[in-house]
Formats: sequence, structure tokens, C-alpha cells
Amino acid sequence: MSRSLRRGSIAALAALAIVSLSSCATGNSPETLEIKPDNASATLGTNLRLNNIVVVTGDESSGEHTGPASVTVNISNSGTEPVELASVTVGAGTTAVLADEKGAPLTGIVVPAGGAVLLGGDGNPSAKVASATLSVGGFVPTTFAFKSGDKVAAEAAVSPNKGVYKGYGPTASPAAAPSKAAPASPAASGSASPAAASTGAATPSGGASTAAAAH
Repeated sequence: MSRSLRRGSIAALAALAIVSLSSCATGNSPETLEIKPDNASATLGTNLRLNNIVVVTGDESSGEHTGPASVTVNISNSGTEPVELASVTVGAGTTAVLADEKGAPLTGIVVPAGGAVLLGGDGNPSAKVASATLSVGGFVPTTFAFKSGDKVAAEAAVSPNKGVYKGYGPTASPAAAPSKAAPASPAASGSASPAAASTGAATPSGGASTAAAAH
């Protein structure tokens, strides 16, 4: 191979490498891969885990937000007894209204033994506050209390109602008297559970309240 031909081949390979790297950089962006942020999680005892705790506002705006918001979280229970979520508090004492998948208020939400419940999104129970002042992109203390008397707290990320959290923000719900605690849906756990929690099903280590910060 002549020297000039060799130089031309090397130049072509270099150009191809640059194009390939540019394509990889474009294809591996967070938007392309739909990577969800590393949000807060918390544990209660050895059986109960709360994953991906986020407070979602009612609109897509950024900055300071005052208005309705919803809490989304996946609660899993590896114990042998069901556990009932009794309340969710956002910030300095703003208590959320628990509701079933149709928006009817509830007194509690049951997490079945060996199952999980997702709060927020279509077809799932919800926890909504009527009004809270939040900093979108920041964090807010969020506390989950269970019928057993145990509590767990975390610094939940605050997200607008867009992107991966589009549809997780608060929506209007019918006014009605709270009904009994909702059993977990078959889609979440494989079978419905009785609307009663076993006390002592989840006991936090080191005290009744456990805090977890967002990563």
C-alpha cells in the first residue's frame, strides 16, 4: 500500500470514529434512555420499604409552587401480615387525603403481605394535599404513618407534573365521605387483601421514626 493511500485510510477511520462517538453521545442522553432520578427511599423494620418517594405538583411550572400536590411512592411489604398506611404528611403538618383509584376518600390503604402498592398515577390509590408551598426541584419532608403506630420519614424530591411524572400530579376527585381502608388492587399484589392491618407487622429499628435522605 502506498504512503498516500495509507494516510487516506487512516483519515477515513478517524472520521468514522468521530461520527460513531457523536451518535453514542446523542443516543445515550437521559431523555433517550428515560433514566429516572435517584429519589428518596426509606425502610421500616425489616419488612417494609418505601421506594421512589416524590411529591408531584399540579402543573408543569418550575420554581416556587403553592397549590395542590400528590405523593407518589411504591410501598412493598415482605412480611407475612398486611400493613395499613393511615396517613401521609407533607412539609410542616399538611396531611394528604388518601383516595382509591376512582378518587373516593379512604381512611387507609392496605399493603398486603408479600405484595406492594403504588400511590399515584392512573388506576392506583392516591395521597393528595389540597395546598402546599413547595420548591420544584428541591426537597420536602414527607412522613408516612401506619395503623400500627409506626412512622417513617424521608426528604422527598419535588417534581412538576411532566416528564416521567406526567399524570402523577393531583387531579380533581369527587367529594365523598371517607370509606374504609382500601385493600391492595389485584394488579399490584396478585390478590386482594382484607382491609385490616396487623400491628407489629413492621417495626422500625432504633425507634418509631426513621428518616432517609434523597440520594
